[in-house]
Amino acid sequence: MDFSIAGILALDGLTNGAVYALLALATVLLFAVTRVIFIPQGEFVAFGALTLALMQTGKVPGTVWFLLALAAAAAIADIAEGVRHRHGGARIARQLARTLGLPIAVSLLAIWAAPQKFPLIVQALITLALVTPFGTLIYRLAYEKLADATVLVLLIVSVGVHFALMGLGLFFFGAEGFRNPSFWDARFSAGPVAVTGQALIIFMASLALIVLLWLFFERTLSGKALRATAVNRSGARLMGISSSAAGRLAFTMAAFIGALSGLLIGPTTTVFYDSGFLIGLKGFVAAVFAGLASYPLALVGALAVGLLESFSSFWASSFKEVIVFSSILPVLLWRSLTDPHGEEH
Repeated sequence: MDFSIAGILALDGLTNGAVYALLALATVLLFAVTRVIFIPQGEFVAFGALTLALMQTGKVPGTVWFLLALAAAAAIADIAEGVRHRHGGARIARQLARTLGLPIAVSLLAIWAAPQKFPLIVQALITLALVTPFGTLIYRLAYEKLADATVLVLLIVSVGVHFALMGLGLFFFGAEGFRNPSFWDARFSAGPVAVTGQALIIFMASLALIVLLWLFFERTLSGKALRATAVNRSGARLMGISSSAAGRLAFTMAAFIGALSGLLIGPTTTVFYDSGFLIGLKGFVAAVFAGLASYPLALVGALAVGLLESFSSFWASSFKEVIVFSSILPVLLWRSLTDPHGEEH
């Protein structure tokens, strides 16, 4: 291996690592706020990439019907909850309006816009608007009633949600894979290394989102509420912070981050309905490097995972996934030996 090959591999690894960093940050956020190890994070990636790809063909994406189906299920749960607690009809109607309003509005927009074949950036924005509400709906349907369950129970639920989303993804999107056009087709030479415009878009978008997340947690009331819930759920409740509202917001942010990651990674690889699992799992590996607690360490871990994957594909391409996922074992062993073990309450 000479310097030029090493440079190409390093650039490829850092590009992928920037996407894994976003997924790792979302994983750490969800675990900190809700104690959910969210395995299906990668499904948001696949949904984002496939939605944009179908809009590129002028077809109404299956995301529309998937979103409406989840919203209908949440509406039925609202009605059942209202009847059980003997809420008035006006209160139930207001809750149904909150549950169905955004999904229906976004779906109608997508149905109208898909045949118009708007510019790529407009389609990307509609894609983000379609996939982001999935976070709130999935939290409400799968996790909200189990908010006080143990981490193990929540992990088992995550496995079930993953298989459900993957099966439904096959139903709504089909088995065909898609590769999206690049957001920027330019190419720049840096010595022996050629940097594509899409790689620069990935770096800039990832950096911008990380900065925005930092500003959100440091400067906004909602961000500080999420931080308080992550530090002490019981204390946050005593201060009037709703753990359910915090969970919904965290899942909404995770869905947005996943959809954005799908838009960024779509032009670099062919995405299928089940491609998100491996992509999300690499973000999870990076989050484990950070102990599911530290955002800076998650960023470092993600870049390390990207570089390890890239160089492994050169030295032993058939075993690159094995090498990447095996790297988590010494981390787990080290944390098991150094961190105190306590009973979960």
